[in-house]
Amino acid sequence: MGFAEAMSFSIYFTGLMMGLSLIVAIGAQNAFILRQGLRNEHVFAVCLACALSDAVLIVLGVTSLRQIAAFLPWLDPVMRYGGTAFLVWYGARSLYSAFQSSGALAVGEGRSPGFKQTLATCLALTWLNPHVYLDTVVLLGTISTRFAGQQVSFAAGAITGSFLFFFSLGYGARWLRPIFTRPAAWRILETIIALTMWLIAYKLLRGM
Repeated sequence: MGFAEAMSFSIYFTGLMMGLSLIVAIGAQNAFILRQGLRNEHVFAVCLACALSDAVLIVLGVTSLRQIAAFLPWLDPVMRYGGTAFLVWYGARSLYSAFQSSGALAVGEGRSPGFKQTLATCLALTWLNPHVYLDTVVLLGTISTRFAGQQVSFAAGAITGSFLFFFSLGYGARWLRPIFTRPAAWRILETIIALTMWLIAYKLLRGM
């Protein structure tokens, strides 16, 4: 049986749409990618790291959801507290940046983190955010059980959705760069990012 015959493209499309619907809302990870895209800094590496992380988690959810829940009952509260602490810190850093930026700040100016620091922050925003596990491992893993024998098609569609979204967001952000040559627009973005991080952290704590 060939690959085209083995794949169900209707289920692939369902996975694609479900994957896109779960990651399109603004969140810590998406806000970070948007910021990197606006600054045109390490965009490919950041998008690739997010997409590959999603791919790993989607495969994990589709293949091992039940085993994980039974074997690691303590994982959820640990991830919630760790993720909350990291989001509060990152939000505070963004707000500090908003208040400290000068009138001459432009999108491509200012002190920029190095590659390693940028990648580490990206991975932390991905792997320390319990919502990522809820969306990829739990929700997509649960939905995939509806397609017995065709989970590969569903997972492939969801993974494709992640790659499409992250790279579109990262490289599409450059079209917004003329807006962010104004210092006020950049400060507003940093403030929105800070408030987004804190809102997510608040929701995580309320979920305990």
